[in-house]
Amino acid sequence: MNSASSQNPHVPVLTIDGPSGSGKGTISRLVAQRLGWHYLDSGALYRAVGVAAGWADLDLADPAALVRCAFDTHIGFRDDASGELRVLVNDVDATDELRTETAGAAASAIAAIPEVRAALKDRQRAFRQEPGLVADGRDMGTVIFPDAQYKVFLTASAEERAERRYKQLKDKGVSVTLDGLLREILARDARDAQRAVAPLRPADDAVRIDTTGLGIDTVVEQVLALLPAR
Repeated sequence: MNSASSQNPHVPVLTIDGPSGSGKGTISRLVAQRLGWHYLDSGALYRAVGVAAGWADLDLADPAALVRCAFDTHIGFRDDASGELRVLVNDVDATDELRTETAGAAASAIAAIPEVRAALKDRQRAFRQEPGLVADGRDMGTVIFPDAQYKVFLTASAEERAERRYKQLKDKGVSVTLDGLLREILARDARDAQRAVAPLRPADDAVRIDTTGLGIDTVVEQVLALLPAR
């Protein structure tokens, strides 16, 4: 199974890519719930490897060690009683740790290593199961599921994305500054767009949706409108 088309090609896939803070995680989860499809949070896989690497005190500048970590780390997903997605790293609930800026920075650094991306490619494609899959990330429509029937690329201004992240973290009691988050988002945008392997960019056949100033329900409806009547 070396290509996306060779793994359950008849199962429909909706890819939702975009930069950090564009709302792709929230939108993807809601769309998957509305459709009754499976959901893949690809960023959580990279964050999980980053967290596991941190637990093992690995050097993020050591590609060989990170590749071994990517292969060895057991990553699982489950819904809690409230329906929130929880991520298990080596059987430990690491959901809250995965959402920290430290985990995000580690994930971005790890994602730039071609061998790590290769190690996680088949794991991501295995989520393609009946009745369908909504996959969110940065290269879902360009690399992981290039044959996806439906592709969306979400964007939003860096300022709005920083404000969303600021509110999210403040609500969780995390001490952050808006200026600091904006700098981190701009730096990550540059890193993701300039990396040699699978840079962040819209697929040629993706529909672009700018979520700046739009409510969640509005964006969900715009995405669902791209699919045939269900």
